[in-house]
This record gives sequence, C-alpha cells and structure tokens, in this order.
Amino acid sequence: MASSASTTNHHAKMSLLNRRFVVVGLIVLLIFAVFSEAEASYGAYKVKVINEFPHDPEAYTQGLLYAENDTLFESTGLYGRSSVRKVALQNGKVETVHEMQASDFGEGLTLLGESLFQLTWLQDTGFIYDRYNFSKFKKFTHHMQDGWGLATDGKVIFGSDGTSTLYKIDPKTMKVIRKQVVKSQGHEVRYLNELEYVKDEVWSNVYGTDCIARISPKDGTVIGWILLQSLREDLKSRGYKYFEVLNGIAWDRDGDRIFVTGKLWPKIFEIKLLPLPPSAPLIGEINNLCTPKLNHSILEI
Repeated sequence: MASSASTTNHHAKMSLLNRRFVVVGLIVLLIFAVFSEAEASYGAYKVKVINEFPHDPEAYTQGLLYAENDTLFESTGLYGRSSVRKVALQNGKVETVHEMQASDFGEGLTLLGESLFQLTWLQDTGFIYDRYNFSKFKKFTHHMQDGWGLATDGKVIFGSDGTSTLYKIDPKTMKVIRKQVVKSQGHEVRYLNELEYVKDEVWSNVYGTDCIARISPKDGTVIGWILLQSLREDLKSRGYKYFEVLNGIAWDRDGDRIFVTGKLWPKIFEIKLLPLPPSAPLIGEINNLCTPKLNHSILEI
C-alpha cells in the first residue's frame, strides 16, 4: 500500500510539473509571437508613383487633404501669401481661395464634418472655416507650443507643433486631451510637421527630410517609415530647381489612394508603398535620413 501511494504521489508530481512546463512554454511562445508581430509591423517602404497631377508651384504647402470627387483642400504659408484653397486634383485648378491677412502664416489643415480647421505659425490661434463658404470663419485658441500640423480620425483632432509631441485634441473645445512623445526604436522623432490620418495610423512629414513617419496613435510609437527621396530626385532630373521640402499628405479613404506633395512643388504624386527588405542599404540609414538632429536654427516648418 505504501509503495502504491508513493507511486501515485510521484505520478501526481510529474503531472503537475508537466503542466507547469506546458504553461511556461505557452507563455514563452506568446511573448515570442507578440515581439515577432511588433517586429514585423515595423518596416521601411519606398514608393512607386502611380500617377501625377499638376500643382501650383507658388503654393507653399502647409496642409493638404482629400475631400471627395477628386477635390483637395490645401493650406499655404508665408507672410502675405497664406491661404486656404479648394483645388481640383486632376488639373490643379484653384477653384476657391481665401487669402489670409498678411500677419498670418498659414499652417496645418484638417476637415472634420463640414468644418476646416487651420493652424497658424508662431501663434496659439487658428481658424475654423465653413468648407462651402470660406468667408464664414471664426478664430480659436489651441494649447500646443506652436501650430504645425493637423489631422483627424473623424472624432478627435491630432496636432503637431514641430517637437516630438503628438497631441490629441477635443474638436469642440480645442483643449488637449492627451500628449504622446513620438519615438522610433527608442529615439525621439522631432520636427513632426504636416499630418494625415491613414488606416488607424497618424502619418507625419518630418520637417527637413524626405520621410514620412507612420505613427501609432495608441502610444506614439513609429511603426514604419516611408522614404520618398526618389520624388525629389525625379523632379530634379526633369529640370525643376526652385522647390523646397516634402510637405503634404492626403488620403482618399474611399479609393484608398495616397497623395503627397511639397512646398513649391510643381506636382502632386499618387504613390503606392513598396516594402523594403531588411537587407536594403537604406534600412541602415533611416536614422540619418529621417530623424534630424536638434537644430535651433530651424525656425520655419
């Protein structure tokens, strides 16, 4: 009887030990799966040009968005030249324009419902326009350090001020709901500029670079980079000289099309993302290409 009881206890202990090994193994597999998924979701992309459209080469683009029926809304900057405009995508014609006061420097733009929200540079103020009648507008005050970029998911507004902070803003009060520091592999990404909300991500131009950061609005983590150096090279190869930095992202939600342009760019490009393999030479250069060092001499976005 004693031997039988001992054997039973031995089997019970072994069974409990095996269960523990199984549980530990499942936990390890789960952790591995989570990290693998996170690693797989972080990537770099080059772009293929699907189409190109004319763009006003005098437009100092600060905000760009797609409305519907091949219609864009655009905010332009520079003192004495700032505006909000409605633009026909296919031919680049400015169909409606509101010229801003010479003392206002236009910045980021987003459309929520029937209202266009626009920021101004070096001020804590902006404007809300009736999308159908730009002469109907009112002023608002925000609580970011400066006004650079805006985007919306249809519920809240996301904002940038040229730092590494991504703001979530209540569109009714324009008060900041949440602030997140945007980081890429542990490093802060400064100079967040024009924003667009694309498929549950916030995309941001990074001022002074030819890169777009794909940011998770959940925690501010950069989950991927889009490298657009080829667009600048293409414009140069065609003899264009007088254009500035990449700035302007617009997403056609219904058609799932992405459009990009820049300050004083003569073209708007429709692009498709092409994943870069981990072995691609550009992968090792992402930090240098896309995360500029802090430079206090940069005053304009």
